[in-house]
Amino acid sequence: MPIIEVDGLRKAYAGRPAVDGVSFAVDEGEIFGVLGPNGAGKTTTVECVMGLRVPDTGTVRVAGLDPVADHDRVTRLLGAQLQTSELQAKLTVAEALRLYSAFHPRPADWRRLAERLGLGAALGTRFGRLSGGQKQRLSIALALIGNPRVVVLDELTTGLDPRARRDTWQLIEEIRRGGVTVLLVTHFMEEARRLCDRVAVIDQGRVVAMDTPSGLIGKAGSSTVISFTPSHPLEDTELAELPGAVSTERKQGRITINGTDETVNAVISLLARHRVTAHQLRVSEASLDDAFLDLTEQAA
Repeated sequence: MPIIEVDGLRKAYAGRPAVDGVSFAVDEGEIFGVLGPNGAGKTTTVECVMGLRVPDTGTVRVAGLDPVADHDRVTRLLGAQLQTSELQAKLTVAEALRLYSAFHPRPADWRRLAERLGLGAALGTRFGRLSGGQKQRLSIALALIGNPRVVVLDELTTGLDPRARRDTWQLIEEIRRGGVTVLLVTHFMEEARRLCDRVAVIDQGRVVAMDTPSGLIGKAGSSTVISFTPSHPLEDTELAELPGAVSTERKQGRITINGTDETVNAVISLLARHRVTAHQLRVSEASLDDAFLDLTEQAA
């Protein structure tokens, strides 16, 4: 049974819809990603899941509970790291962790959590003197301090350097192995592909695609990228007529084609017919970035 259920969610501001009929379900123990361009309705959606926004229409349930009507019960089982949050400037990291621990009946060991998130050396530092990355890590620690069944992470690793980002990914994977469900809002495609079991792509307030990261890549307009530098020129018309080809780009003599496996075979046949050598030939799977762009452009 899903632990998070969103059905026909709608929310408007000043008559303008921010979320327009969003539906999805998240299974317990799953890492479920929410992707979309700025202003797509991602944060409004997860704020409704957390009970911070009241839906205009539709239903939201967390472990069978209404996040608004049953807000106190939901907050006991759900932890949240918001996109932007602030603490009192003079509060130290240790004081914040101890304070938030006191709000929960069975809190995590805040000292161990601080060490895992690279905050061990900053326990005596006041919030106002923390770097942006340290504030982000503290926000994640506070989301996890109550040993939640569900954790909502909005822009999980914004402001973190590459090493800290990867360390945080490992922490999230450990948390999921412990049975915690993760609802992850992110702009980082690599993050979504690394962490998420499934992903919903939201654009203009609607879900335009939902699948595994690899499934989304396969459903997009192109799933394979072929690039090479031809020894002799090739006609644009022939390249455009290649089966499965979605787009073709020329840059400094190099040709890049977005297509499918069928396109690869067609390119090889085309080169053989014209006796053209393909220098530095590369064939790779399209990235989640490519799929994201294809899906959001189709919805525009």
